[in-house]
Amino acid sequence: MKPRAMILHATGTNRDHDVARALELAGAAPEIVHINQMRDEAMRLSDYQMLVLPGGFSYGDDLGAGKLWAVAIRSRFGADLDAFIAAGKPVIGICNGFQALVKSGLLPGIEGNAAGAWTQQATLTRNESGRFECRWVELAPEGTNIWTRDLETTIYCPVAHGEGRFVAQGDTLAEVERANLVAVRYVGDGYPANPNGSLHDIAGIANPAGNVLGLMPHPENHIVGEQHPQRHHGPQPGSGLPLFENGVRHAAGT
Repeated sequence: MKPRAMILHATGTNRDHDVARALELAGAAPEIVHINQMRDEAMRLSDYQMLVLPGGFSYGDDLGAGKLWAVAIRSRFGADLDAFIAAGKPVIGICNGFQALVKSGLLPGIEGNAAGAWTQQATLTRNESGRFECRWVELAPEGTNIWTRDLETTIYCPVAHGEGRFVAQGDTLAEVERANLVAVRYVGDGYPANPNGSLHDIAGIANPAGNVLGLMPHPENHIVGEQHPQRHHGPQPGSGLPLFENGVRHAAGT
């Protein structure tokens, strides 16, 4: 059977259906679930094998991008999410979803977090350019997480954000590097290859267990050749689909 993937919708997210298409092509059975439905005991996270926090502008990015979404996740089903992650099930947060995972403390999650006691260790703040960046970027996969493991080619996909600059204090940043938690880096020298000024060109990170991934770019928006801006010049490499296939393959075994 295809693994069930919950796409967690919050008011203001807008990449839900893009991710659903990517998951379908990768072999999963996606379902878009509004976070308010998690109040219903009939809707249980444990019934799913995969969780996706999509991009957009949850709650209008009030109090900062992803902040209120992080609070809602923690307060409404924090213990269930802790159990989900501890079971090794894959979780991915893209753009606004990455911001929520970082601001909830689930990423990088170096110290480990108990339900209700998550500690924020980094942030995603305003782009160094001072403006919203919407452009295509190249990403180099690395690390030992289940999402980018064995990916041998770079990923080419768009970014679309105003608060995507990854920042962490010295000790946290050093531990992210030492523990191989960087999952994808921007390829190229400075701006615009690194569109937001993220430290160490970090575009995405994973947790120490390797099953939770967050990244600012949108691999779900390059899963078929027709989405590539140079598609009229022939087949183009850099699809984001293998990343989702890795996640779905892992979900199928959990």
